[in-house]
Amino acid sequence: MSQIAAAFSRTIKEFLRERAVLFWTIAWPIVWVLIGSFVFVSGAPKEIVPYLRGSTTISMLVFALMIAGIANLPANIASDRENGLLAKLMSMPISPRKDFVGRILGLAAFSCLAAALVIAVGFACGARFSTTDIGVLQAVGFLLLVICASAGIGLLVGTFIKHVHGAVMTGVGIAVVTSAVSGMFMPYLALPLSLQQFARVYPIASANSSAIYALMGEEIAGYNPLTVSQISLTVALSVFLLILGTILYSRRCWRTE
Repeated sequence: MSQIAAAFSRTIKEFLRERAVLFWTIAWPIVWVLIGSFVFVSGAPKEIVPYLRGSTTISMLVFALMIAGIANLPANIASDRENGLLAKLMSMPISPRKDFVGRILGLAAFSCLAAALVIAVGFACGARFSTTDIGVLQAVGFLLLVICASAGIGLLVGTFIKHVHGAVMTGVGIAVVTSAVSGMFMPYLALPLSLQQFARVYPIASANSSAIYALMGEEIAGYNPLTVSQISLTVALSVFLLILGTILYSRRCWRTE
């Protein structure tokens, strides 16, 4: 447990020290919540405006989780590689899986902080949700899948991109592009058919739509993602990405340094 706690503490401290991390994970999603809450809802019927703001809040919360996993986590790994810490860890009797668990727990804790701030700003802007306690639990479950999938992609980036700047830019690029083409920056129904199909397969976008559906219904989500086949695919791909990232990180990062 001491190895896990050390990796957890180190990860949290590095996240909080980096201004770029704080900007992309917290400030950027909050800016988009503000823009989406007061610009993109103009012309919409007044009765659904609070739910459109809620949808924007959830999507930006998911984007914050994406950035934390896909950009911040690989940057954290690359930083340890560049300053020689990873080499020192490899020379000690430390399990790469325990190091991985500590990093992921640190990522999850930081992600929860970012999510709480985004949600608070969303509520302050008038975001509202129409759901039950079960719907809230379902949404939380899908957000955990976002963390799993994002961490898996982040571990893959951190495994193959060895420098901090490259890791950050690669991660941010993946997060921004995939968000733009999967309906997180615009309504699902506004996407062309090919991108709608991609949004259903891409586990982060699917989990985002599932959370929105659980909290606000099909009218806001654009379709019903809570089918057995859709949920099964989202869970399977999220877990697969996390497992694949863990295996490659353990075998390549700790072996080739």
